[in-house]
Amino acid sequence: MSDRSEKSRQEVILDSINEGVFTIDRDWRITSFNRAAERITGISRNDAVGRACSDVFHASICENECALKRTLESGKPVVNATAHIVTNQGMRVPIRISAAILKDDHGRVIGGVETFQDLSQVEQLRKELKARYTFEDIVGRSPAMMSLFEILPRIAESSSTVLIQGPSGTGKELFARAIHTLSARRRKRFVAVNCAALPDALLESELFGYKAGAFTGARRDHPGRFMLAHRGTIFLDEIGDISPALQVRLLRVLQERVVEPLGSVEPVPVDVRVVAATNRDLAGLVRDGQFREDLYYRVRVVLLDLPGLKQRREDIPLLADHCVAKFNRLQGRDITGLSPEVMSRLMEYDFPGNVRELENIIEQAFVLCRGGIIEMHHLPPELRPAASSGDDTLGSLSIQAMEKNLIVETLRRYRGNRKKAAQDLGINTSTLYRKIKALRIEAPETDGRASRN
Repeated sequence: MSDRSEKSRQEVILDSINEGVFTIDRDWRITSFNRAAERITGISRNDAVGRACSDVFHASICENECALKRTLESGKPVVNATAHIVTNQGMRVPIRISAAILKDDHGRVIGGVETFQDLSQVEQLRKELKARYTFEDIVGRSPAMMSLFEILPRIAESSSTVLIQGPSGTGKELFARAIHTLSARRRKRFVAVNCAALPDALLESELFGYKAGAFTGARRDHPGRFMLAHRGTIFLDEIGDISPALQVRLLRVLQERVVEPLGSVEPVPVDVRVVAATNRDLAGLVRDGQFREDLYYRVRVVLLDLPGLKQRREDIPLLADHCVAKFNRLQGRDITGLSPEVMSRLMEYDFPGNVRELENIIEQAFVLCRGGIIEMHHLPPELRPAASSGDDTLGSLSIQAMEKNLIVETLRRYRGNRKKAAQDLGINTSTLYRKIKALRIEAPETDGRASRN
C-alpha cells in the first residue's frame, strides 16, 4: 500500500472518531486534524495543519500545563487532563484531554498525539442539576433537605419566631438568610449576631444599645442590633450560650416587642422577626435549669432541625461541585472536579465538621492542586489512605463502597421501589438487582409499590 493510500486510510479512521484528534511534529506544528477537531474548535483542517497548536487552540493550559509538553518531557502519557479552549467564534469550551508520544519505526520520537472531548453537554447537565437542587444558596437533594426546601417558603411567609437546630457547620445562617430573603421583610436589614462571641456586658449593649452617658466612654447614642433590624430580621446565633440574666431581657423583648437601651428610661418599640439558632440541645438545657423554659417556648414557635452531613451523604457530590465552582470563581482557577477516588473517600467520611468541613477540605485541595482534577494526594493527610504496598485494591474497594452507599440511600429514598431507584441511578432494573446481590445490600423487604386490594 502506498504512503498516500495509508494516509488516506488513517484520515478515514480518525474522522470516524467522535473525539477531536490532532498530531504535532517536533516543532509543535499540527500535522493532522480530524473532523471532530474541526467541529469542536470551529477551525477547518486546512487552516489548522501547519500551524502551531497553541495558535489554534488558545487553551487555558497552553502556557504552563500543556499536556503534550508534559508527555514529551516525561515520556509518560497524560490521561484525562481538563482545560478550556477558545473556538474560532470566541466561545469558551470545556474539554478533557489525553496525550501520548508518537514514534517512528526505529523508536525515535517524531511528535505527539492529543485527543480531546467536548464537555459542554456535561457542564450544562451539571448546571441544570445544580439549579434543580439549589434553594437560596442551600444545596441538597436528600429527602431531609427536599422536605426543608418545601416548607421554607411557608415559614418565610409568617412572622413567627423560628429556632434552627443543627450541628456546627450545617448552614444554619444560610437557612436564616433564606427565610429573610423569601419574606415580606426582604427589603429591610438582615442583622446577624453571634451570641457566643461576646461577653455578657458587651452582648447586652450590642443587642439593645445604649444612651450617651450610660457608662464611661459612652459619648453618643448607640442603637442596638434589634433597632438596626427594625422591620427586618435579626438572627441570634448560638442562643443557647447566653446568660440567665440576658435571657430575662430577651424574653421581655419577645413578649413586649420593645427594647430598653442602657441608660434609657423609655422603652423603644421594635418590629423585628427573630430567627434563633443553636448547636446545643435547648430542651436538655431547660431540663437542666440552664435555659429558661418560658424563653424556650417563645423562641421555639417554629422549629427547623438541620441534619448533619453524614445523614445526607447523597448530597456530598452536589456540595462538592458547588464548592469547586465557588473556588474556581473566587480564585480564577479552572479545576473541573474531583477524581472518582477522592469522591469515594468523601462519601465514606463522617464529616464531624459537616458542610463547613467539606468546604475547607476542598479549599485546601485547591491550594495544592496544579492540574485540572483534584486527586487523593491533594486531600488533608487524615483523609488520605495509608501507604499501600503498591496495589490498587484500596481505590477499587472505595469506589465499590461508594456505589454500595449510593444504592442503599437511593433505595431508602424510594422506600424500596427498585424500578424508581434504578431510574434515579440511570441503570436498568435488572442491573440494580445484580448489584444488590453482588454488593450484598440488605434491600427493604417491600418493593415500595402501593399495596393492592
